[in-house]
Amino acid sequence: MAKRRLNKQQQFRIKKVQEERAARAARKEKKVQEQADAGELGPEQEGLVIAHYGQQLDVEALEGDQEGDVVRCFVRANIDSLVTGDKVVWRPGKNETGVIVARSERRNLLQRPDNFGALKPVAANIDHIILVIAPEPEPHDNLIDRYLVASEITDIPAVILLNKTDLINESNREYIDALLGRYEALGYEVVRTSAAESGAKPSPEVEALVKDQTSVFVGQSGVGKSSIIQTLMPDEAIRVGAVSESTGKGIHTTTTAKLFHLPLGGDLIDSPGIREFGLWHMTAQEIEYGFREIREVIGTCKFRNCRHMGDPGCAIDRAAEEGKISPERLKSFHRILQDMTEQQARGLKLE
Repeated sequence: MAKRRLNKQQQFRIKKVQEERAARAARKEKKVQEQADAGELGPEQEGLVIAHYGQQLDVEALEGDQEGDVVRCFVRANIDSLVTGDKVVWRPGKNETGVIVARSERRNLLQRPDNFGALKPVAANIDHIILVIAPEPEPHDNLIDRYLVASEITDIPAVILLNKTDLINESNREYIDALLGRYEALGYEVVRTSAAESGAKPSPEVEALVKDQTSVFVGQSGVGKSSIIQTLMPDEAIRVGAVSESTGKGIHTTTTAKLFHLPLGGDLIDSPGIREFGLWHMTAQEIEYGFREIREVIGTCKFRNCRHMGDPGCAIDRAAEEGKISPERLKSFHRILQDMTEQQARGLKLE
């Protein structure tokens, strides 16, 4: 979404809100410090963020007398944004609450831009991203490619999980097979399953995928992410949404990212459904890198300032003509690149 000019009244309101937030943070920080000075906070210990609720987080104690317990914690003002999957240092306080005093170093961080272009963290310390798609709602290259570009840039392996295989029929089989075949040819792992057919038990394919791993499920709403998690965690109360019969679009059922420990071993992070995964915060070079087959020919165009949008001597076009890049992936690359360029141009123009 393009940035827009704010009138003086709007600027004044924003300033007041920011000042009020800063004042609340200062009061909270003062109270935490008073508790620490009075000896009301326990010793520092390691914890794991398993859920995020506005200004508070659920932290699982990883050591000490409270090991395994989940404690609702406040965050000290000098700590930047925390997400599910973060390792933290926290101190227990009164009334079964605690205070997070530091964040441990992250192995990786999955982010996405919000509607205003600001980056929003989704989850941290992930072993792989599980991109769930389904025959309904119909999967599209462009949405899949946006997730895969984010996966490549963050260096988090991605697995494409086709759910609802029971909905494959003669009308969509050829399309689905061709779609998945393109990604398998690029070296992406593709797994097929059906939460409906497996019933209350997880399918062997999904079990093998998540066992002893920290996984984050992403994808359109309505593809069955929560249903799959429910088979893996039958004791958890996870609401399962239905696909709107009138629009075919999913209904959001998960409101916050949450980490679940799996009985078979490993952790699973369920994140809110994302219909549009914008990449306009990235550079053209990052998007080029995010396409595996395009990455191989970058730097070999005839002209150094090639925009890869039909320019003469473009190595990407030449590779496509030679069959090294599929027409679908090339079209997706051009669309993502164009979207990013237009969004950034609008933003610069309105600043």
